[in-house]
Amino acid sequence: MNEAGTIDTKKAFLNNAFIFAVGMWLISRLVILIAMILIAPLLPAPPGGVAPTFGWGVFDYWDSVHYRAIATTGYEYINDGKGHNVAFFPLFPLIVRGIMLLGLPFEVVGTLVNNFAFLGAIIIVYFWVEENHGKSAARWSSAVLAWCPFSLFGTVIYTEGLFLLLSTAALRAFDKKQYFWLALCGALATATRPTGIALIPAFLIVAWRQRRPLIAYVSSLATAVGLLLFSLYCWIRFADPLAFVNAQRGWRQNVGFDWQGWGKMLMQISVGTANWKHGSIVDPLHPLLFLIIVASGFLLWRFRKKLGEVKVRYGFCLLWLILWLVAGDPLINTVALVGGGYLLWHLRKQLSLVTVIYGFCGLGLILNSGGTWSIGRIAYGIVSLAIALGLLLSRYPRWGYPTIGFFTIFLASLSIRFAQHLWAG
Repeated sequence: MNEAGTIDTKKAFLNNAFIFAVGMWLISRLVILIAMILIAPLLPAPPGGVAPTFGWGVFDYWDSVHYRAIATTGYEYINDGKGHNVAFFPLFPLIVRGIMLLGLPFEVVGTLVNNFAFLGAIIIVYFWVEENHGKSAARWSSAVLAWCPFSLFGTVIYTEGLFLLLSTAALRAFDKKQYFWLALCGALATATRPTGIALIPAFLIVAWRQRRPLIAYVSSLATAVGLLLFSLYCWIRFADPLAFVNAQRGWRQNVGFDWQGWGKMLMQISVGTANWKHGSIVDPLHPLLFLIIVASGFLLWRFRKKLGEVKVRYGFCLLWLILWLVAGDPLINTVALVGGGYLLWHLRKQLSLVTVIYGFCGLGLILNSGGTWSIGRIAYGIVSLAIALGLLLSRYPRWGYPTIGFFTIFLASLSIRFAQHLWAG
């Protein structure tokens, strides 16, 4: 092939990859928009929620309120054991505030910044995974990232899109030994979300394991600059360099593994929330259904050869859907963390070392955060989990299609809940 033919081939590949990544982002965002703007307003207001109206304000609730306050009036903090907005890291509201100077309202700027950053994250994931694992794995990984139900938070006014963009760029830069971009993107990531802290030990551990040169260690340590600058700001402004940690007490009173919270979630899955609250069986249907699902799953696995692959696959998909309807959010949070950890361990020899170590560092940070709420959403921000699941589904695509189908149903459901001001993660 001549040089012109090689260039044309490369251009065609880049165009196809870019179109696929943008397509995944665009179609999944359309599902969210339809659910939030067209379907949710037609539904009656649920108990404790609202009937949303058409407009940009539908993307602005829960944590968005804190980012609005930071972007418009700045940080506030008193060391009184209550929650304060200094618990939210500064890069996202700083970018939003800068663009707002053009005269655009907060809800418009916040939504656009998060969405376009999320698009950038999907594109980087595609090319990074393609470089290491091939086209099929790249497509499945970017699809998982785009269609995962918690990708809702890459559209509403949260920091998930920006953090995924910066953390993924830093990880890819480390993998490719581009140390300037590693330091820059890593520092910006640690200024975006607390979970960015997991990047620092991950880079140092991998640099040591792979015997990288001194510049790798220097660049890895430089990723802490974003966190250190925010700490310096808190010291100057509030005379407390750990104000962002102390402000978390309004949401998480203690750090460390939350034994009680995990016990509660497991009980909610197996016996039901109503039974757990009363300390006795007031709703026998939940534990009965749980036992039937577990027994059915065992029988499907036990007789899988006699039933055949198709029946077993559809049987497990049906059982999972019923279990999700019965157990709800506690099930999703548990599977996100435990399942994510298993995937990383199972695929540890196929994934790049930095992907695996960062994934475990991120999960360890979540486990020791002192709480069990929002686990699914926070775990989603660890890009290693999406890559691991994408790699797995690329090997078993017949399981991948029902997985993406379930993701779509859950994504639409979560979008409606957020629009109605109900807890969505």
